[in-house]
Formats: sequence, structure tokens, C-alpha cells
Amino acid sequence: MHRGAFDRARDAVSRSPQSVLLVATHMNRSLRRWLAVAALSCSLAAPAALAFTAAEVAPLANDDFDAKAAVVDKLAAEHDAAALTLLQALADDRVLATGSGHILIQAEGDDAHARDAASGQLVAIGDAQAITLNNLLRGKVAHTLAGVRLGSADPAIRRAAVDTLLASPDPSLKPLVDAARAKETDPALKRRLDALWATTALTDPDPAKRLEAVELVAARHDLDLYPLLRPLVAKRSDGTFAEPDARVRAAAQQGIAALDALERNSRIVGTLFAGISLGSVLLLAALGLAITYGVIGVINMAHGEFLMIGAYATYVVQNLFRNYLPNAFDWYPLAAVPASFIAAAGVGIVLERLVLKRLYGRPLETLLTTFGASLALMQATRTVFGAQNVQVTNPTWMTGGVTVMQNLILPYNRIVILAFSLAVVAIAWGVLTRTRLGLFVRAVTQNRGMAACVGVKTAFVDSYAFAFGAGIAGLGGCALSQIGNVGPDLGQSYIVDSFMVVVLGGVGQLAGTVLGSFGLGILMKAIEPLWGAVLAKIAVLVLIVLFIQKRPQGLFALKGRSV
Repeated sequence: MHRGAFDRARDAVSRSPQSVLLVATHMNRSLRRWLAVAALSCSLAAPAALAFTAAEVAPLANDDFDAKAAVVDKLAAEHDAAALTLLQALADDRVLATGSGHILIQAEGDDAHARDAASGQLVAIGDAQAITLNNLLRGKVAHTLAGVRLGSADPAIRRAAVDTLLASPDPSLKPLVDAARAKETDPALKRRLDALWATTALTDPDPAKRLEAVELVAARHDLDLYPLLRPLVAKRSDGTFAEPDARVRAAAQQGIAALDALERNSRIVGTLFAGISLGSVLLLAALGLAITYGVIGVINMAHGEFLMIGAYATYVVQNLFRNYLPNAFDWYPLAAVPASFIAAAGVGIVLERLVLKRLYGRPLETLLTTFGASLALMQATRTVFGAQNVQVTNPTWMTGGVTVMQNLILPYNRIVILAFSLAVVAIAWGVLTRTRLGLFVRAVTQNRGMAACVGVKTAFVDSYAFAFGAGIAGLGGCALSQIGNVGPDLGQSYIVDSFMVVVLGGVGQLAGTVLGSFGLGILMKAIEPLWGAVLAKIAVLVLIVLFIQKRPQGLFALKGRSV
């Protein structure tokens, strides 16, 4: 019974393979099993319909580039599974040639057998040698394979093929693009195929089609297609235009102007975001210095090392999560933020209690002492962690970016740091204006003697303010670890910029620090494309010196009788 069922199933499959699924739904489980075996038997035994002969693909075994390219064009024109299989095998370096000129397709993972590309028969590889393709031919195979896949029934395959061809348009594939464009039903893919067609139709002999292609390219607003329009308005050495039709040239010129405007706007927005991003980093670096310098009047040259301490605290927390909580690794920054604040604030209060409180009122000695403390902290870091930079990995939710304009991607880590810096400013403002400690800090900043007369313990206020400022710098180090290298010299890159921000904004003024940070960041990034990073920083320093000559108190001046 089973044998007869098998024979009947195999006959049915051979007569009409498309009806297998329909028939199978009405059979019992046993017959469906035999039907599956029969279908597999027929698929293995029956050779595929030949799309080409052995003689037509034999030039692939030769060294003639033009002959190989002609075979690839022939395969592209077939539009069938056998041609697609051979093209894919060429792309995967699985095509062999025998001594007699037969082309074989090697199966993946089988080093002993291959199928004849023309007949489909399984043969031994023997002495067959791999066919090598140069880079030009390899690119042609990739483009041709993508062109053939434009006719696939799977929308995902068609979409991937369009993406491949849009990245590198090939006018020789215009017939394939025309055919795909004529039968495409998906509206989104239809629009992308229109753009792809335009890139291949710019050299069409018909001026009307060239004009349509130019208008489609211009309407796409894709800066990657800019080089396609430029040759249409160029002149030859004899003064004549490369494009003879005036309407096509005018449309191309309008498209070029639109793309130029898009690129200019993208560059402006990119520069503005880069300046704001740099300003957020400067804000985190300078905010703590503004508090300590305004309250105590100490020129703290070790402030940059508090940034470094916060960054290394983040590195330690990251390693702890990686070793003990690997499943929660993406959330290590939430633990690193308080850890970096506590580590930097702890070192800050120790430095203030042991050294700085004995040097108040002596700015030169304080400057030299904090410079020495800076060197000591850097050397201690080298001793504990080594002299080489350490790696701090971004969590997955801070990896990548968001595309807002053509050729402009805003990184997630920069966006997060910008939001984080504004949150830190809000917290600092709340502490200074809504807490008892903040009231004492503002009182000591405006008039230390009067604050002491009314019972404020100025020594403790100095310690708390210094620790708070150092902790904020540690938060800045935590943020910096997500966008740059973490090493013992991290703080040295920001100490000068921090002092510039504090002086520009006004000593002890939170609003001045915010405006000064973002203003300096945007100004530096605006000058950098013209003069370079070093000259841009010099120019900004000169401008700040000139500004201070006219307004010594900075953007925001202190208020009170003592001023």
C-alpha cells in the first residue's frame, strides 16, 4: 500500500508540482509523509531546465575579461533560477572549471562534489580549479546579481537589491531596472525604483527621458547623487556643453542648487550641534570650578583631575557589572553616576581639609599646591590603573545615532550627555537656591565676613562647597568616559577651557557658566573648519581677553554691598 501511494504521489508531483500543497491538505498523515519523500526524490533526480549551454558559460574558465563580462550579461538576461544560482556562486567564489572547460558549482561545505552549471548533474570535483575574478568583474557580478533580484517575488529581496544599486548605480542594468519598474506594485519600492531608473537613464539617447531622470534625481534630495548631476552642466575643452539639451542642463542646474542648499543647511545644523555638544562637556567641566572658585577664591589647578577620577570610577563600575551582573550591563551608567560623584567629592574634601584650608588668602601658594596635587593624583592613577588608556564601553541604548538630515547623524551618546549636563545644572541650581547649604554658600560668596558674623561656619561651608564642586566635576568625568579616551591625562585637556568659561561667565555665577560654556563651544566649532582646532582655541582665548578688558566682571556680575 505504501509503495503504491509513493508511486502515485511521485507521479502527481511530476505532473503538477504546484498542486502538491493543495493535495497534501486532504491526505492523511501517512500519505503526506510519502508525498514529501516523493517530492524530494523528484527535486533531486530531475535536472533544472537549462537556461544556458555548457559552451555559453565556458568563457568563464578563460582569462579574457570581456568574454567573462559577456557571460555575466547573458546570465542577467535569462531571469531564471539557474542563472541566479550561477551568479550567486560567482559572488561566493564557489565556481570551478575543469580541464575540459566545464563549469561546476561547488556546494557549500562539500569539497568532493559539485554540480555541472549547465546540466545540473552531480560530478566529482577532481582536478577542477577555482575561477578567479578581478575587482571589476566581481563588482559587475554583484551589480548583475542585484539587478536580477529586482524581479524577485520577495519584497525584502527587491528592497535590498534596490539599495545595492542605488549605492553604486550601473547604467548597463537599465533594461533590468525598466522591467522591474514596469511591474512593481509596492508604492515605496516604486518610488525607490524611480530614483534608480533615473540614475540609469541620465545617459539615455532620448532628451525627454534624460530630463525626466534629472527631475527625479533632483526631487530625491540625495547628496549621494550629486556627482550624477555635475557632469550635465560641465563644459568640454572646446567650450561646448557635455549635455546638448538646454532643458536638461537647466533642470540639472536647479537640482545642483537645491542640493547645495541642502548640504549647506546640513553643515550649519551639524556645526551647531557639535558646538552645543562641546558646550555641554565644558559645562560639566566648569560648573564645579565655578562653585569652588566663587566661594573660596581658590585657583584649583587640580580640578581637571576630579574629571579623571569620575571617569575612572565609571570604568570600575563598568568592570564590576561586566563581571558580576553581565545581564544588567546596559544599566551600569545608572550606578556609575553616583559612584563618580562620591569618588570625586571624597577626594575633594580630603584635599581641602588637609591642604587647602591652610592656604586661603594666599593665591600663589594655592596655585602651586594644587598644581602639585594634580601631578600627584595623575601619578597615583598611573600606579593603580597603568599609564595606558582604559576602555569604557557605551551601553547599547547609547550606541548609534538618529538621522535628522541628509549626511547628518546625531550620536545617541552626545544627545544623552547634553540632557545629562542640563540635568546636572538643574540639580546644582536647586541645591544653591533651594537648600540651607545653598543659602550659606551664596552668603559666603557675597560677603564672607558678614556671613561669619551672623553665625555661618564658613570653614564648613568651604569644605562642603569644595566637595560639591569636585563631585560635579566627577559627574563630568562620567560623561566624558562615554565619548572619549579615559587616561591619567584626561583632565589636562579641559582645565584651561574650564577657567575660560568661569572667567567669561562671571565668578560664582551659574547662569554665566551655562551661557559661557555653550557660547564657547559653538564659537570654537564655528571657527575650526576655517583655521583648525589649535588656531580656533587661540582665537577664542584672544577674544575672551579682549572681552575681559571691557567687562572685567564677566557676563554676570556678583551683587551685594561687598562688591
